Amino acid sequence: SADAISLGIGMVHQHFMLVSNMTVLENVMLGSEGGPLLRTGKRETLNTLEKLADDYGMEVDADAVIADLPVGTRQRVEIIKAIKGGARILILDEPTGVLTPGEADKLFEVLKALQRNGVTVLLITHKLDEIMAITDTVSVMRHGEIVGHRRTADTSPAELARLMVGRDVLLSVDRGSAQPGEVLLEVSGLSCTSSRGSKVLSDISFDVRSGEIFGIAGVSGNGQTELLEVIAGMRKLEAGSVTLLGETITASAPKTPAQIRDMRIAHIPEDRHQFGLILSFDAKGNAILGYHKSADYGSGYFLDETAVATHCSKLMSDHDVRPGNPALLARNFSGGNQQKLVIARETDINPKILIVGQPTRGVDVGAIEFIHRQLLALRDAGCAILLVSAELDEIIGLSDRIMVMNSGRQMGILESAEAGRDRLGTMMAGIAEAATP
Repeated sequence: SADAISLGIGMVHQHFMLVSNMTVLENVMLGSEGGPLLRTGKRETLNTLEKLADDYGMEVDADAVIADLPVGTRQRVEIIKAIKGGARILILDEPTGVLTPGEADKLFEVLKALQRNGVTVLLITHKLDEIMAITDTVSVMRHGEIVGHRRTADTSPAELARLMVGRDVLLSVDRGSAQPGEVLLEVSGLSCTSSRGSKVLSDISFDVRSGEIFGIAGVSGNGQTELLEVIAGMRKLEAGSVTLLGETITASAPKTPAQIRDMRIAHIPEDRHQFGLILSFDAKGNAILGYHKSADYGSGYFLDETAVATHCSKLMSDHDVRPGNPALLARNFSGGNQQKLVIARETDINPKILIVGQPTRGVDVGAIEFIHRQLLALRDAGCAILLVSAELDEIIGLSDRIMVMNSGRQMGILESAEAGRDRLGTMMAGIAEAATP
């Protein structure tokens, strides 16, 4: 990396490489301290911060601690670090995945200013609208190879999607009208703290009905993960309650994930590698995880390997998991096919409630189309679906009602017809609260 930096190549990683308990000044100065007393490095860094603020509008408080800054400002610090290092080629990996729409717009303004000043920007993203909005040229990769190179003005999202997947793709799925029924999931006054004692959820209340998708919008890290974990029985709540199919869970009356699963409540976790799959197991083993004690797959301590393999083959066929090989290790499937395997397992039980976290994270547009169809089919069959996604278009496109979260608090609940990008983006940033209907 030192060689790359010396050649003028800088990179802003998807997961930021900042020291959270140090200030902006200290982070930008790292690697160019100018001597043991730091005076030279500090002076040069302050001058650089002032110049970048003037040239590109990248104002930051040099004395602010990184941990106290919003995500968009942290990303700005990463860019400043790269530019200070003399970067003439700037690589950004999925730069808007953790940004609100407003923060993303500000990032694009900075990138355009850098371009005007001679910096080459290489943007790695799967978001077709961003490619169309900001790039001059675009290359498409599929299976580790470049399969197309276009001037952006001469292409379209549909063509790019076709190059990415190898076939025509529907970029949006017709949601149709929901037919909500009885309340199957109710959260009331829910609060909980982290292992370090900080509040991660504060007085959350909502309900989800059969036959509807209830979306939760918010920048990653604002309590959505903890909310799903509490409902799935993976994290203890501190105050309030969760009622699932008429059974109430409180701090004094908890339920385990296994008990919740036995109620026909399925969970597609946000992190498929950590919580959804055992990568060293084959596909057929992963296809029954959590349901392996069922009499359908054996008795006592022994599994019926033939029955398990047959079951897995059917799931793979029905959900287009490729390759359709039950003996293949989970780690050898692509991310999209790993995700489809998890979704196949969890939806096969015909759940009454489905808890879904980031259903299309890291998957291609073809798999996204398939997953969206699956979720809508479950909704129309009467399932109550709680959907968390960092992709604002996904939340808007699939949800019948949307709750916005910021810093562990709910900012409001909107009907889908009211939920425009600008309004949701403002609420996600914590700038304005909407009244909950």
